[in-house]
Amino acid sequence: MNKKIFVSLALTLLSFAWANGQAPARTANGKPTVVFVHGLWADGSSWSKVIAPLLASGYPVISVQNPTTSLEDDVAATKRAIARAEGDVVLVGHSWGGFVISEAGNDPKVKALVYVAALMPDNGETIPSLSAKAAATKLGTFLKPADGFLTLSKEGVMQAFAGDVSKAEQELIFATQPPASESVFKAEASNVAWKQKPSWYIVATKDGAINPDLERMMAKRGNAKTTEISASHVPMVSKPAEVLKVVKEAADSVK
Repeated sequence: MNKKIFVSLALTLLSFAWANGQAPARTANGKPTVVFVHGLWADGSSWSKVIAPLLASGYPVISVQNPTTSLEDDVAATKRAIARAEGDVVLVGHSWGGFVISEAGNDPKVKALVYVAALMPDNGETIPSLSAKAAATKLGTFLKPADGFLTLSKEGVMQAFAGDVSKAEQELIFATQPPASESVFKAEASNVAWKQKPSWYIVATKDGAINPDLERMMAKRGNAKTTEISASHVPMVSKPAEVLKVVKEAADSVK
């Protein structure tokens, strides 16, 4: 076949696939897109220290900006990111983001799930019912309610959320946190994706927001490949190289 005709035919087929909502199965370099989903009192920039080296290694990356107004809203935001992604997707969720990826991860483009100090609920569970499976942490004592939303005090950032990062980073986390709707604490998991998708889990052994024993329980229950990191609730900020290693392992498992 004439080379020019072959190229034209290939472009036509690709355009047809996109027109019908079908993304190519692979990106140009064969790497899946890594989609990051942040938790409560954080935003998409919380993944910056992991995103930069992934981009340098050729991985396409999208970091979701969750509104943290409801489970449905956050799942919808994540699904929009999955739809934008080229080819296969690895979903990475932190904290509440684990709840979100458990729901959004049923999309057929999603091939692996990574939970980073995250909630990994079973069907029918809420944050309170899941948290009750282990001793309470001190995070709840630092939450400030206002107009149906909760914010985290500066003391909470330092003592329960991000105790092992620099003061400047703690100040940044406090300043950029979006308020979280109280409705997320009533949200109930349904049709969780980790029952069908391979999963990885990072336990933060110094976590003051989610009990590390609860993290271990969820990881074991979900048959996730588990790595323990000596870190606070934000290992992607305090120990990004160790988080990066796990994310790459999950991404490289996608064939």
